[in-house]
Amino acid sequence: MKKILLGIAILITIQAGAQETVYPAPSQTATIALTHATIHTGTGEVITDGMIVFSNGKIINVGRYAPIADIKVIDCSGKHIYPGLIAPATNLGLVEINAIRASRDNSEIGEINPNIRSLIAYNTDSKVINNLRANGILLANVIPDGGIISGSSSIVQLDAWNWQDAVYQADGGIHFNMPSLIRYSADGNPVKDAQEKIENVRNFMRQAKAYLQETSHAHTNLKFEAVKGLFNQSNIFYVHCEMVNEMMIAIEFAKEFGFKTVIVGGTESWKITDYLKQNNIAVILNETNTLPLMQDDDVDMPFKTPYLLQQAGVQYCIADQNQMTRFRNLPFMAGLASAYGLTKEQALQAITLNTANILGISATTGSLEKGKDANIVVSDGDILDIRTNNIVYAFIQGRQINLDNKQKQLYEKYKYKYNLK
Repeated sequence: MKKILLGIAILITIQAGAQETVYPAPSQTATIALTHATIHTGTGEVITDGMIVFSNGKIINVGRYAPIADIKVIDCSGKHIYPGLIAPATNLGLVEINAIRASRDNSEIGEINPNIRSLIAYNTDSKVINNLRANGILLANVIPDGGIISGSSSIVQLDAWNWQDAVYQADGGIHFNMPSLIRYSADGNPVKDAQEKIENVRNFMRQAKAYLQETSHAHTNLKFEAVKGLFNQSNIFYVHCEMVNEMMIAIEFAKEFGFKTVIVGGTESWKITDYLKQNNIAVILNETNTLPLMQDDDVDMPFKTPYLLQQAGVQYCIADQNQMTRFRNLPFMAGLASAYGLTKEQALQAITLNTANILGISATTGSLEKGKDANIVVSDGDILDIRTNNIVYAFIQGRQINLDNKQKQLYEKYKYKYNLK
């Protein structure tokens, strides 16, 4: 009877903690101090036996431990504190299950759709979100795809009731999916077709520029209005491409129209580091845990590309765009890069402060500094190491969030089923 009652109690506990009842955390009320931890600020500085204090969602002090009275203290002895990680290129909340069409809301009909907004399609009830939080990822740039110009991306914080609550930066950039200039077969002329599509985009931008220079319009053109921020550089022009010739075309766009341009992908960016730096072009690198793009590249080229960009002074960050792992391996992508030249702190910056700089949110997040949002994660060990990454606390704008997720629930369920200790 005792075993039966114990089993019922465990099942009730699991059910009560189901992801559907993982509520967004309320606003921070009490001042909190995390003490006696190793603090990795994200700026390259490491503070041993450190303390970070935050109130009303903002960091008010970071430094060595000192006694402080009348506040809530969380002892983090032996643990490591990091800035919340930022996923710079995802379809999080837009795609739940790739194989089920009804759960995909990431693309629109048509080739040129700059007026499409990913933000209003973002689903805060996605089961994927909590998996990312448990690995230390607290912010994500949500990107639409489909067509050549797919629309605008927005940055969200991963603890919200709805998209209005989630928004961290709304409509921060327009995305251009450059057609591939690689000839895969002798059938047809794919390169010529790609060049025609690229020219269509260039013509669209020229028309938009002319439209926006007019003082008044008989009719409002929503597509032209949507790219206004590109011409005054309040928005970023994200160009998704991999090859050198494709990146060169992206840089031509930047020069002709004065766009603030970021390359997304940039597999061959290591070949033109001087040119990228000269033209102030940042790169969001694809996942490092992959094969090289070309068969004559070094087999470890994806692993060491971050180091080559770091050495050349090119602004870059790392993304995990793997649809199979659903972006949760981002810290381990950076960890892999640290085994191929980057220091651990440089690798951390590649998924925190570098990312914030590129996305345009470094004034509020990306590092643990006074005055910034309290986006903080506490790990038992090295957050970049898959063996020791174990997030025990996480705070978004000072709110302590629930780290439960579907994977943890399944683990507990089957541990009970097979009577595992």
